[in-house]
Amino acid sequence: MDVDKKNDDEFTLVMELPESDPFFEKKKKLLEDIGLDVESSICVKISATPDQLKEYLNELVQRARIINFNEVELYFGGDIVNVRDCNSPRNELEALHSVLEAINKSVCGKNYTMKNIQQIFREEIVHRIHEVGSKFGEDTKIVVDNICACDGEKDLLDWGVKNGVKTKLDIAYVEGAGRGAIAREDLKVGDTALEIPVSVIISGELLHESDMFPIIEKIDGISEETMLLLWSMKEKHNKQSKFKLYFDTLPEKFNTGLSFGIDAVMALDGTLLLEEIVQAKEHLRTQYDELFPALTNHYPAVFPPELYTWEQFLWACELWYSNSMKVIFGDGKLRTCLIPVAGFLNHSICPHITHYGKIDANTNSLRFPLSRACHSGEQCFLSYGNLSSSHLLTFYGFLPQGDNPYDVIPLDIDVAVDEDSEVGAPTSEWSSHMVRGTWLSKNHEIFHYGLPPPLLVHLRRARDSTWQSNAPRQELLETDLSVLRDVSDTFEGMLEALGDENQEDRKSASWDVKLAMEFKLLQRNIISSILTSCSAGCESLESELRKIYGL
Repeated sequence: MDVDKKNDDEFTLVMELPESDPFFEKKKKLLEDIGLDVESSICVKISATPDQLKEYLNELVQRARIINFNEVELYFGGDIVNVRDCNSPRNELEALHSVLEAINKSVCGKNYTMKNIQQIFREEIVHRIHEVGSKFGEDTKIVVDNICACDGEKDLLDWGVKNGVKTKLDIAYVEGAGRGAIAREDLKVGDTALEIPVSVIISGELLHESDMFPIIEKIDGISEETMLLLWSMKEKHNKQSKFKLYFDTLPEKFNTGLSFGIDAVMALDGTLLLEEIVQAKEHLRTQYDELFPALTNHYPAVFPPELYTWEQFLWACELWYSNSMKVIFGDGKLRTCLIPVAGFLNHSICPHITHYGKIDANTNSLRFPLSRACHSGEQCFLSYGNLSSSHLLTFYGFLPQGDNPYDVIPLDIDVAVDEDSEVGAPTSEWSSHMVRGTWLSKNHEIFHYGLPPPLLVHLRRARDSTWQSNAPRQELLETDLSVLRDVSDTFEGMLEALGDENQEDRKSASWDVKLAMEFKLLQRNIISSILTSCSAGCESLESELRKIYGL
């Protein structure tokens, strides 16, 4: 966003959609649909009324939402109704911060009134950030009985502070989440909750100091990540390790989807996740078999057989999948790292910390600044990324609280160009299609039905290659009725494949079966919402058609 000072009576805020954006054309079209262009500017006058100032901000935020859309948000939220309000906590926080950044960078000279308007804008944006947290944030309940169980974690925290870690967080056991990071004091937007010096970050640099590096560096095609797996399997048992306190706080079992037993895997029958977990475990097993027992046979002193079992290898995989972070170092290289203390930050769909992946060149440390306020005693959450619940279950071992906007079901739909089409256009501007719970949509009117706009356009053109949105209303209604009936048929089959839910089985189930059943319930809810929306849409369409037919 650029800020342009115009004169003493007004200034102009310009929020530009960069042409380098991978979804530039789609976002440009959406901006035009709501009456904005790519370089729309807002002229703020010092004589503006409070209502006019609010309108200025609303337009800026609406534009910022579109500019900050990622692929999933754009796919589902790309219509006029959905961009009027918050699409996802992530998108809303990004949009508000981009506006706040522009306000903070704006120059108003010595004009007191303009400075006052700046402050009004700033306070309103911060207020809206707080509202996002209030709406989507998670409550924190510390498990009092387990306070003493955090002694090891507190020892690690003390070790970190002695080695340069700066923190405003404590560690505690949190109900439903295990260990979590708790704010010691009220933290404001922009405050740094945690700062980790490079010297305590576990990265590929440590490999060069190990006795195994001269051996594993000669293995054809081995990645740095795999080398770190092998290093951590041994370092875990090294009593002289600099990171002993860190490894001592790690669990003996991570309980991710990669550790699912056969009963849990079979409980996923009817979902795509079943095949994904099976394939992931087969891939890891193949990777292990390529390394062992060859390494333990040829170099038993460096790779003791008792430390390099399949179970230990899987443990190390789960460690790095669930605890590692991608960090850009001072040399510009992106490395996968383990970061002591920071690993206690849990994930949320509405995190406090969203930007943290780059080493600060001035302090040679990794900072974790807040994107929204965190109150004393509240759990401080980190964003692990825009991840689906299936990914979080498989590699982290949990399902997030609240509605996850990235819980999508991909659809196997041919998106090839229709060569017979009279309009000569592809059936879709998107290379793939998906659905998610229709309760997340704000547009359930005729021609929308809570379903993603790109999917509806594709299905309409697949049924009628000459379909155009400006066709006679009766044709549009009849086409949509056929489309919704086809969608219903497809998802009724998917719901049937999931089978029936048994609450009694869940109560007595093991941890992995219980987690599998929770995921399956989520899939069932998504599919049921689509069927409900299609049914309601069909009723509305049939009612409109009866009016046209004169029935």
